[in-house]
This record gives sequence, C-alpha cells and structure tokens, in this order.
Amino acid sequence: MVVIRLARGGSKGRPFFNIVVADKRTRRDGRFIERIGFYNPIAKGGEESIRIAQDRLTYWRSVGAQASPTVERLIKQGATAAVVAVAA
Repeated sequence: MVVIRLARGGSKGRPFFNIVVADKRTRRDGRFIERIGFYNPIAKGGEESIRIAQDRLTYWRSVGAQASPTVERLIKQGATAAVVAVAA
C-alpha cells in the first residue's frame, strides 16, 4: 500500500519534515517514491511553515494513497493558511 507521511530531517532539536509518498513497508526516513512538500514546525515570522503540491497530492489520492493522520491535519492546516493568505 502507498502512504503519504512525514520523513524527519534536520538536526537534533531543530526538526524539519518532508511530506513524502512511500510504500508502507519502508522505514520512516528510508526510500520514498516522491517528495510532495515540507513542514517546518519551528518556522518563525515570515518563514513558510508548510508547503504541499496540491496537484501531486490530488493525483496520489486518486490512485489510492492514504495519508497518515498527522499529514491529514497538516493538509487541513495548509488549506486554512492558504485561504487566509488569499484573503489578506
């Protein structure tokens, strides 16, 4: 099964996550099929904290990939942030 999940990067105490499409059987930070975005939980001020390629997300979901609960939450958070940015 193909899943959309987070792969951790960054150094100790400074986490950074890539949003990747991967086979469920691979390690969390192991091989992946495609990188479709990132999440930076410690972004400050004007820094971008989340970016997801919506066209690739839509494609992978259409072929049956399932997002992890955390990625689902981030997708909703990213959509809300995009609406607020357009309104501003």
